[in-house]
Amino acid sequence: CSGNPGPGGWAFVLRCPRTLKEIQRSGGQPHTTNNQMELMAVIRGLEALKEPCAVDLYSDSKYVGQGMSSWMAGCLPAVSLTLVARVR
Repeated sequence: CSGNPGPGGWAFVLRCPRTLKEIQRSGGQPHTTNNQMELMAVIRGLEALKEPCAVDLYSDSKYVGQGMSSWMAGCLPAVSLTLVARVR
């Protein structure tokens, strides 16, 4: 995102090690923040999964990393990676 808030984009790549199938998607919003777009990439990636599975999440975002490892650490078993809420 340039000029926070301002225009921003998100993207994800899903790779299945069993089938080697890959899905890539991206999008954006005209008025957003970098944190919203970083989380949106994770949300959209998880939403694209067609069945429950283990997920290895890679991100260069400290915000996403800290969110998954610290903030949500106690919640993950309860929500089993079904995302809590959409970023708005």
